[in-house]
Parts: sequence; structure tokens; C-alpha cells
Amino acid sequence: MPELPEVETVKRSLEPLVKGRIIEKTDVFYPGIIKKPATEEFVQYLQGKEMRGIKRRGKYLLFTLGEGGLLVIHLRMTGQLVLRRKGEELIKHTHLVFHLSGGDELRFIDIRKFGLVYLIPSGKWEEAGGLSTLGPEPLEAEFSLSAFQKALQQKKVGVKAFLLDQRNIAGIGNIYADEILFAAGLKPQRSVNGIGDEEAECLYNAIRAVLTEGVRYRGTSIRDYVDGNGERGSFQERLKVYDRAGKVCVRCGTALVKEVVAGRGTVYCPSCQV
Repeated sequence: MPELPEVETVKRSLEPLVKGRIIEKTDVFYPGIIKKPATEEFVQYLQGKEMRGIKRRGKYLLFTLGEGGLLVIHLRMTGQLVLRRKGEELIKHTHLVFHLSGGDELRFIDIRKFGLVYLIPSGKWEEAGGLSTLGPEPLEAEFSLSAFQKALQQKKVGVKAFLLDQRNIAGIGNIYADEILFAAGLKPQRSVNGIGDEEAECLYNAIRAVLTEGVRYRGTSIRDYVDGNGERGSFQERLKVYDRAGKVCVRCGTALVKEVVAGRGTVYCPSCQV
């Protein structure tokens, strides 16, 4: 699933290409991907609207439209949002095509059909799934160490479950949770309310450092993820634990183990992480 670094990379790659473009028409090949409003209203509203910019909130992409509209897209497991020239062959699993002024098409491709699309009034985030319940952005100033430590003390869950809960921190998924916990030296099963101040600071710094590095290397392309130009990221070449079960730890040489933690396959070092 695209996580914060992947969605941020899609946003950065697409925004200079679509900002100021007019949506001339929209083709909907799979109406089930549109959660709000009805398909006909969705298509009618978008026609003639200007794309004024793109923001990211957690794993959501927010397209600001003319006349106060907000197009909200969540890529979920296998979604891709790519820009293509008009006339290029549509590949299988293309569910939405936004025809833009200038001859380009913004295409939403999703093999598993888990993606989510909402068209809502600007500011009405509660109308777009879990968008309104997201926690702080971990790379923004609002995500302070003191607030993070307080949040840890108020929970009684495992630290990996805490990281995956979008209400606590926005944008972290399975890949980066494993990498963050390895960087912080914490076992994923550890209870958050048993984490001391020094460990909490280490975890806080690991969150910011790993996500920043993920953005720098344009995300992790293991299966389906590509940016807005259809190009792969390279952070998969820098993974320390995720998808490396049975291989040796890069720190101590111990074999990495895989267990199900918080309902997700989880890889960690039984020696380095305590």
C-alpha cells in the first residue's frame, strides 16, 4: 500500500504537471471506485473545473478545484495515479480518466479496485472516509516530541499497532512501521505505555528520519507503486528489515524473524530490537 513517502512523491510529481489545467471531461469505467457523490453528479461537477493544486494528508491526495471543490483520492493497496498523453492505449484496470486541457489525461489504475475517490466541498473532510480522523503529520511542526510522548502514555497497545493507527500518526503503514521500529531498536510487540522517555525520543526521531529518507528516495516500489510519471521509487534498495525475513540483520548478523503483529506480517531483529 502506498504510504506517506509514496503518496508525497505522487503529489510532488503530479502537481507541476496538472496545476492550472482544466478538466474537460471525465470517463468512469468502474463506478464503484467513486464513494461520493453519484457518478453522474461526479462527472457533471468536474467538467470545466480548474485543478488549482494538490495537497497530501496522510495517505490521501487532495486536489483543490475551482469553485470550492475538493477531489480526494486514496490509492489503497494497488492504486496508481499517472499522467499520460491523449491517445495512449488504456491499460487494463484503468477505472477513471480525467481529460485535461493541453491534451493530457490523468488516469487512475487499480488492479484490486480498493481505491477510494470522493468529491466534497472544501473543508468538509468528514465526508471523505477517515480523512477527518487522521492524527498529526509526522514531518510537520505540529508533530512535537512532547505531544508524541503524551500520546504514548495514554495508550495500552503494542507499538506497531500504535504506529499503524492513522488516528495517532498520519501516513505510516506496514513498510515504514517495520523500518522505524528497527531504527529505534524497539520490538514491535512492546507496549507503548512501557516505553521510557529516552526510548520515546529515539522512536520519535526514527519516525521523522525514516519517513524523510523514504521521501528522498521517492518511495518504495516492491509491487505496484509508481509516481505520477509512472516511474518507480528506490527506497526498496535501502530497506533494513521489511521483506527480509530469514536474512541477516545489517547491524548484528542475527537472522531476522517474521511474525504477525497487529494483524500484519512483521519482520524484526530479535537481538537488536528490545
